[in-house]
Order: sequence, then C-alpha cells, then structure tokens
Amino acid sequence: MNNRDQREENRKLKRGGRRYMPWLGWIVGAIGALLLIGAVYESMAEASDAKKYPPPGQLVDVGGYRLHIKCTGTGSPTVVIDAGLGDWSTLWGFVQPEVAKVTRVCTYDRAGSGWSEAGPLPRDAAHFARELHTLLQNAHIPGPYVIVGHSLGGLTARVFAHEYASEVVGVVLIESMSPQQFSQQPTGAQSQLYYKPGPFSFIQPALARFGVVRMLVKPLGLIPHLPANAQEAYLSRLARPSNLQATTYDAQGMPAGGTEAAGVKSFGNLPLIVLTARQHTDTPGWQAWQTEMLQLSTNSQQLFAEKSGHNIEIEEPEAAVAAIIQMVSEVR
Repeated sequence: MNNRDQREENRKLKRGGRRYMPWLGWIVGAIGALLLIGAVYESMAEASDAKKYPPPGQLVDVGGYRLHIKCTGTGSPTVVIDAGLGDWSTLWGFVQPEVAKVTRVCTYDRAGSGWSEAGPLPRDAAHFARELHTLLQNAHIPGPYVIVGHSLGGLTARVFAHEYASEVVGVVLIESMSPQQFSQQPTGAQSQLYYKPGPFSFIQPALARFGVVRMLVKPLGLIPHLPANAQEAYLSRLARPSNLQATTYDAQGMPAGGTEAAGVKSFGNLPLIVLTARQHTDTPGWQAWQTEMLQLSTNSQQLFAEKSGHNIEIEEPEAAVAAIIQMVSEVR
C-alpha cells in the first residue's frame, strides 16, 4: 500500500470512528444516569426504612460502635441467642416470644447486620464471643446465661461457654457448624454452609449501593417466612449494602472461627443439648458431626427437629422452643 492509499484508509477509519463514538457516549451516559438514579433510590429507601422500622431493641456501645440487642421476658437464667451466617435477631421472631413466656431471652445482631453498626475486623468466633460478652455487660444483662448458637453462631457459643464458663449454665447448639467442616474437604453436592467468599464477593454489596438488591429480593423470593409484622422490617435490613458486606466479612472469618472452636475440647459436665434437623441431608458428614458434638460434655443429649431443614428457627420453631425451654428447666 502506497502513501496515498494509506492516507485514504486512515481518513475512512477516522470517519468510521466519528460515526460510532456518539453512540458510545450515549451508552456511557445512560449507564451513569442509571447508576445515579439507583444510588439516589437506595439512599432514599434507607432513610425511609430508618423512620418506619426503628430498632426493636436497644443500641449499646461496645467500644466505638453500637450493637443491637433485644431482650424480652423476665426470669433467670437469661437465654442468649446467636444467629447463623447472614442472619440476625429478626429471624428468631417465632422463637423469642415463646421462650419469653418462661424466662428472659435476648437476641442480638452481629456488627454490620440487622440494626447493628459495622465493627472492626477480623470477624471470627473469638472476636464474636468477646463482642457478645461486652454487649451483655454494657447492656447490664448479667448471667447466668444459657447460650444458644445456630449454625455459625454455634462456633461462637462454643468459644463463649469456654471463655466465660463461670457465667454459663447451659448450651444449646441448633444445627451448629462443626470445626471439622473447615478441616475436611467436602465432596458431593454442596450447600452454602461451605460458602467461601471469592474474588467477586464485593459484587452483592456494590449492587446494593445502587438499589439492585432491594429491587430483586421480593421477586426472587429471598424473604423467609416470618411473623407478619417482621417481613418488611427484615427486608429493610437485608437489602442494605452494610448488611451484605458484613455477611462477607463473617464468612471470611469462618475458617479461623472453626479453628478457635476446635480448641474447645470439653465443657466438663455443663448441660448441653444438640438440636439436629432430620431433613438436613444435603451436606456430606453433617449428621455425624452433629452427633460428635455430644462429646463436648459428659451431660449432653441430642434432640431432633423431625420436619425441618437447616433453619429450624423458621421451618420448625416449636422444636427450637422446646429444646431451649428444656434446658432452662434443667438448669433452674
């Protein structure tokens, strides 16, 4: 190609570029406008939610940030419930009112979840146990405690019962995670209990900042069955970017939390109830791990939720209530 032909070809390319560049500008502008609208929508929705759904409990300072705790009922011991990964106090809306008929019961939200403010890293079982103890002390809720841990909360309950043994009179592990699931390589069909944040774990919190999560939660059926007065309040907390970010941080700390929980070999003769879901059959090794937890105490027993999967507190709450009340009766 001679110089003249080359110059002609360059002129054609430039004309083609000028022809398509305006379309590119329109696309970029449209995306920017959508992101701006989404961010404004999310900001307005969060402000509205804050007015419509204030914290049902109290916010307590635990060292520069506040955690939400909700206590109902009267009597001793005090039942303290620690929820699973991505969950908080609202999920116990079927269980807490029934336990409150017998004794005082408290649910709380880990840092960043529910109504709690974001807290420092790392997020592992030892940190959760210290944070929970500080919360109880600063909220003036003295022991003795019956510690109830569901799923991820089971790792915290295990560490809490060891670190604050003089204040704990009983432990109820409801479908608790086992330290073994982080040291043994699972096979077969996997459940989200093995969730490990990957390089794209930031996507959900990022999408939430532009209102995408809030718009998709209901159509995708992501709201669990809850008491009628808790459904919208749950949605208001679930869709927040800070809540999704907290779930990612909590998941990142699970392997370390498993190691910390594994260091707790025995509760001695501390009363222990292990509540296991009969219908939880999709996680290899799960049923055996549940039975092995009985070795934590010489005073242990295993109960079963016959009709439930992993989320007993929602699917078969009466089984969770019965296990907790049985423990309260035993330690009184």
